[in-house]
Formats: sequence, C-alpha cells, structure tokens
Amino acid sequence: MSEALQDKYAPNNRCFGCGPANEKGLRIKSIVQGDEVVADFMPEPHHLAFPGVLNGGIIGALLDCHSNWTAAWALMQKGNLESPPCTVTADFHVKLKRPTPLDAPVHLRAKVAEIGEDRAVIEATLEAGGKVTATCRGTFVAVKEGHPAFHRW
Repeated sequence: MSEALQDKYAPNNRCFGCGPANEKGLRIKSIVQGDEVVADFMPEPHHLAFPGVLNGGIIGALLDCHSNWTAAWALMQKGNLESPPCTVTADFHVKLKRPTPLDAPVHLRAKVAEIGEDRAVIEATLEAGGKVTATCRGTFVAVKEGHPAFHRW
C-alpha cells in the first residue's frame, strides 16, 4: 500500500498529529511497508524546542499518532475488516535518546510487538540523519460505541 492510511481511511479526521483535515496539524502520512508502517515528516521552524532542535512534545505527537495508526492497521488485518477500527492511546512511553535536528526530515518506523482482540502494543522509532533519536512503546485500544472517539474516522 503506497497511499497513507490517514488519507485512505480518515480523510476528514482533524487530529492534530495525523488528521488530513487539520490545516494547522502535523498531518503525518503513515504508509504500510511490509510488516512495518513508516512515515517521513519535515519539521518546520515553529516546531522548535531550542535552536536547531525539534520539540519533544512534537516528537511525542508524531510517535503517538503513527503508532496508533499502526495498531489500527494491525487490528484491521487481524480481524479481516474492511476498514480499521477507531483506536485510542491507552499508554505510550517515549524515550528521547539524543537531540533531533530541526532542519532535516525525520523518519518514523513502527511494528506490532503484541496484539490481542481489541488492542495492540506497538514499538516505534524516530530517526534523523540515520540515527534513532527517540523510541516509543505504547498500547492502543479499539473503542466501542459510546466512546467519544468511536467513528471519528
């Protein structure tokens, strides 16, 4: 699949990190590539933490949304569904390993570490200049009717 999961399954989503319809958001594009989901993102000057370095909160948002889409994709595949279930973050833990440069693209990679009936644990990395600058491990859960995120995409 070369089309971004967000564009195919949630074109009207307004999430700050991954919503294609949020003109002020990060608008990441998660693409399935084998057993990984990958994305490239070019930071902008207003994503600054301090001179030349990407803000940690932006890094967290990138890893959170990208991992969430990886979980939704994996649950869709596991359940043989036509579209991904709406998933939310139950927990995610980011480790900032080194400063992430602001002036170059970053590359996200995510894989399923564990999967159940309605949740998946995802491990992800953020790389800049060929070096891992941050890692993430999180649990993402498919929500049911009545939850505010149900049918958000």
